[in-house]
Amino acid sequence: MAPRRVRPSLCISVDIEADGPIPGPYSMLSLGASVAATQDADGFRAADPEERTFYRELRPISEEFVPEALAVSGLDRDRLGTEGAEPAEAMREFTDWVREAAVGAQPVMCGYPASYDWTFLYWYLIRFTGSSPFGHSGCLDMKTLYATKAGLPLRAVAKGTMPRELLSRRRHTHHALDDAIEQAELFANLMAWPGTSLP
Repeated sequence: MAPRRVRPSLCISVDIEADGPIPGPYSMLSLGASVAATQDADGFRAADPEERTFYRELRPISEEFVPEALAVSGLDRDRLGTEGAEPAEAMREFTDWVREAAVGAQPVMCGYPASYDWTFLYWYLIRFTGSSPFGHSGCLDMKTLYATKAGLPLRAVAKGTMPRELLSRRRHTHHALDDAIEQAELFANLMAWPGTSLP
């Protein structure tokens, strides 16, 4: 009996900037995404992370924000209140972009760390479109990937502790698209890295 062929994965690096720790009370202010790679039974193929990208700045959904969180991105909530995309429109556009990019494949969101970005992304998708192109679990955490390959406890992992050759040469700017592209390169490097030989 021939082995069952699985659909390829389209790996999409996603970064978000928000003005607080959780969605709902606080707002996702920007969303950046970059097609990072394709993976199937024949292997892993990195993509040019600048070739297929998505970026939107969003209108805040509440008056609440944490000044320290807002300061990280440098985004102006007042400007976004008038110029930002309506969240429902932005999430529909993002869903369309993902589905178009992933024709014939299953999209997988990749983040570093994925937990924060996925929390906002998934909540916004369900809240404003009723569904997620990634399903409820199509999420890969690069921090966990590195910890596993390096044989380290997860909480011991930070970008500053990684071998330099794994890191992108791009700066981490806290602009969502810049960082999605940077993290797409990190992901490709992590997937190609054989890891640390364990004793």
